[in-house]
Amino acid sequence: MSAETVGMHMPAVVTLDDLAAMNAADPNGHRYETSPEGVLSVMPPPDSEHATIASRLFAWLIMAGWPAEQVLQVAGVRIPGSDGVGGRIPDLSVWRKPPPRGVWLAVDGLLLVVEIVSPGSEALDEVTKLREYASAGTPQYWVVNRDAAQTVTLYQLADGGYQERAKLPLAWLLQTAPADHVV
Repeated sequence: MSAETVGMHMPAVVTLDDLAAMNAADPNGHRYETSPEGVLSVMPPPDSEHATIASRLFAWLIMAGWPAEQVLQVAGVRIPGSDGVGGRIPDLSVWRKPPPRGVWLAVDGLLLVVEIVSPGSEALDEVTKLREYASAGTPQYWVVNRDAAQTVTLYQLADGGYQERAKLPLAWLLQTAPADHVV
């Protein structure tokens, strides 16, 4: 499908229901998200390295005792903002208690968001989403880079913004206890 064809059928304002339909209908597994300002982002399907990193972090949290109902992969999150409500789909999210069922979950009870950087998503993951999750009051935000060490940057919410707590190689992080990092 060409960009021209998509553009002809694109609504003037993309709602969270539109995003859900787009995500469900895409035969190639792209992820569709919007910022609270209404900026549409289309991410390519994750590759095997991306999936492996997500699986390793998920298993690390589960093996440490986090209930599976509180550690979610690719769950939609409603991101409130002054211009409206956006929808983001983090690679991994950790919740204080199991969130209610739904396509787009409220940020209430969201403890940690993990984004794994894909080629082309660096600015979105390291700048835009960092700002959005901080504005939404998410206590922690982690970014996993795809460098040789798979460096994980851990951010903690302080004074309305994120402060960098640490930069750690993923292999080192996975040798520690999640309780040392997830508050």
